[in-house]
Amino acid sequence: MSLIQELTIIGGVDKDLVPEKIREFTIKQGEVVGIVGPTGSGKSQLISDIEQSAQSDSCSQRTILINGVRPDYEFRTNPRKKNVAQLSQNMSFLADMRVCDFLLLHSKCRNKNHVNIDEVIALANQLTGEPIKPCDNLTTLSGGQTRSLMVADVAIISESPIVLIDEIENAGIKKNEALELLSGQGKIVLVITHDPVLALSTQKRIVLRNGGMEQIIESSYIEFLVSKQLNHIDQEILKLRERVRTGEIIDNVALNNLKNEFNKAEVV
Repeated sequence: MSLIQELTIIGGVDKDLVPEKIREFTIKQGEVVGIVGPTGSGKSQLISDIEQSAQSDSCSQRTILINGVRPDYEFRTNPRKKNVAQLSQNMSFLADMRVCDFLLLHSKCRNKNHVNIDEVIALANQLTGEPIKPCDNLTTLSGGQTRSLMVADVAIISESPIVLIDEIENAGIKKNEALELLSGQGKIVLVITHDPVLALSTQKRIVLRNGGMEQIIESSYIEFLVSKQLNHIDQEILKLRERVRTGEIIDNVALNNLKNEFNKAEVV
């Protein structure tokens, strides 16, 4: 894997072929950038351009630079040199094999025979409320388990320095922890999101409209505080969801915990 220190997006055109307002934007190693905008605003096209290392050859006419230069043909087309990992909304396994066998196979493909498979699974279980067992079959995993496993796999086994995530909030996992995990590995992370908890926790946000990059917003300290408090509320909601799923009755203690988090948010 080549060392990728930065990724640059050179603006193209929107859906009406009008030049994008953002003409150039660079993302550094270890940064987490949100991609926001209304439905149909072109968010998926943007991460597709990055995934394909577009060279003015997509409908957006954008150009992607890696470390300030155009990637060569082999970088773009050779699967062995794939530098981008993508976690999409609809992710499921078709392979009829156990979790441990899949992780062992992937680590061997990456020439990482020293990887501790139990460590990968333990990390995945920190992100999901449904524990994953080494002997579980891939095809029986829920959406949340699948996404958690793939986040842990990307963090520990995959060498891809660029990670593209499409609406991680819909996967039923601890989203903030997932983003912190990936960015802590020194990867460039871009996440499409409609969730204010995630959007406000990223360092920067790309705002899209009508297929074009319209604005870059750098997160403020106030937004950081709001995101932190929203995350506390979100954690309480996750706890309630798990209790409901396991057939528990919601009592006054849980209600008061949620009220306290909302009251703290009002203070902020």
